[in-house]
This record gives sequence, structure tokens and C-alpha cells, in this order.
Amino acid sequence: MAVIRDVMPAFDLLQPESAADAQKLLEQHGEDAWVMAGGMDSFDWLKDRIKKPKVLVDLSGADDLKGIRATSDGVEIGAMTTLTKIAEHPLIQKNYGLLAQAVELVASPQIRNQGTLGGNVSQDARCWYYRDGWPCYRAGGNICYADTPVGRNREHAIFGADRCVAVHPSDSAPALIALDAKFVMRTPKGERVVDAEDYFVGPETDITRLNILGPGDLLTAIRIPATWAGAKFYFEKVRDRNVWDFPLMNVASAMKLSGNNIDQMRIAVNAVAPKPMRLKAVEDAVRGKTANADTGEMAGKLAVEGAVPLQFNAYKIPLMRNLVKRAIVGTQEAA
Repeated sequence: MAVIRDVMPAFDLLQPESAADAQKLLEQHGEDAWVMAGGMDSFDWLKDRIKKPKVLVDLSGADDLKGIRATSDGVEIGAMTTLTKIAEHPLIQKNYGLLAQAVELVASPQIRNQGTLGGNVSQDARCWYYRDGWPCYRAGGNICYADTPVGRNREHAIFGADRCVAVHPSDSAPALIALDAKFVMRTPKGERVVDAEDYFVGPETDITRLNILGPGDLLTAIRIPATWAGAKFYFEKVRDRNVWDFPLMNVASAMKLSGNNIDQMRIAVNAVAPKPMRLKAVEDAVRGKTANADTGEMAGKLAVEGAVPLQFNAYKIPLMRNLVKRAIVGTQEAA
């Protein structure tokens, strides 16, 4: 029987007007509820009839989930704040330009006008086998179609594969990890705050999801401390097309320098593993060294240690090595 496309399944539409009301609805409906932020990921699932929730909780009317607010220790961004608002906000541009650079490279202007920061970090895997409804491990089956002799895996993982080789697709996620951001959630047990890197999970933890949100949980805000405000930032995204495409790989870094020597650094990459990767070994190795090509070369080689390419994605190893090097040197021409 042919698969019906572009006709969404029936569901109850709930439109809460506050974060508190939204969280109560999610707690009430549990696994039957689907959270919709900007809808960029949600509508793909719904129109293809792959996901069929009984209840859709639309967050667009919850104004307390929107906005950018200066705090005594940095900035707080509501999870429903659009990517365009973030990219254009003076405070973000001045102190946290890394995030502005990252979100400005998401998709297209039209999508950034609608897509939200919470949605960008919480979107699902983009592996086409999974998105097209194949019964893979992530969908509850017993095979990874991308990791077979005939599988197409050009965009897939070179690190952290555990049955599933799909990668995390977010551009903002590595920037938030590099900025030491905190993710704020409402849960049935109260507020929970976690480090950005701990928000994401790999298949070894839970193969059915990419983040720690469970039934009844709601991501409400992202807090960026002043620690890395005004640091030397670097963000680069490699993709097949300049508009719309998800990353083949991206890198985000924040450095504090004394002269040309690296005092501290945070660096993360994405689209190389099932969750964004913070490169702690690289951070430790470059501390105290000069931010030059030699240090970049060393860092790049260290970053790719342990990489396991699939049939069609071995190119990701030299690509990652060079992106890490460029993050150290600070120029996209230093390949």
C-alpha cells in the first residue's frame, strides 16, 4: 500500500499561553504529547505521517518563553526566541558573537524568522532512513540501514556510533557548548538546569532521542554566563549548499588569549557524532601554547584520534582536522 504524504494525521491542538501551562499539559498527556516550537522539524514529521501524536502542544502563544534578557551574570534567552532575533540582537552581537554567527548560518532567512533556539537544539536526527519511516534501531527496529554494505552514509557519524550512526544536526548547539551555556527546563519535579553538553544524549544512553527531555519536561531558556563574553570566537559550517542545508560539519570555539598565547579555550564540533562533541583533549593540549599553525596542526590531529569512518564519509576526518586547525589559527584560509 502506498504511503500517504503531505496529509497530517489528526490530533488535538493545545495552545498554552505560558510556560507553566505548557508544562502542565505535557505532564498531563505524557508520551501522547508532541511539543512544537517554530514547527520547522515538527511539520516535516507530521506531513509525512511518520509521527502521529494524539496531542500537539503549540508553544507559540507562550510569551514568557520568548525574549533576550541581560542578567547579573550574562544573558538569558527564551527557548522560543527566533534565530533571527538572536542573530540581530545588539547584546548577542557585542558579547556572544559566536552564537550570532552560528544561528545566522541556519537554513534560510525565512526559516530563521520562524525557527527558535529551543527548536534548533532539540530537533531530531536527519538520517533519511529514519525520517522516511524505515524500521531502524532509532525507530524501534533492529538494524541501522545507513551502516550496511549498501547503506548511504556520507553525512553520518565518525565518532560515538552505537547501533545508530545518525548525527546531531544543530548549528547552535556547538556554539552554546563553547560558550558554557546552561539549559533551563521545567519538569514535574521542578526546575532543572544542566550544562549545554549534558543536554544531549547519544544512542548508548537512549537510542530513541537526542536530548534529555522526557515526558512532562519543557526546555524554557538558555543562559549564557559572562565568562566568555568578548572572547575570540570562531565558527565555521561546511555544507553542500550555502542556503538551507544542514551541516556536513561545523566547529565553534571561544579562546582567551594573552598576547598570542592561549590561556583558555572551549571548542566543540557537530555533525560528526550522534551528539555535539566538546573536544576537551584539544582544550587541554593547546592551553599555554601559541595560537599559530603548528598548534592548530597538533590540535587537528588530536581531534580526530579514534575516528571510525563509514563507507562514504572518510572525508570527514581531514575535514574535521582542518576545521579544528582553523579554529585555533582563526582564519578560514589556513587549511
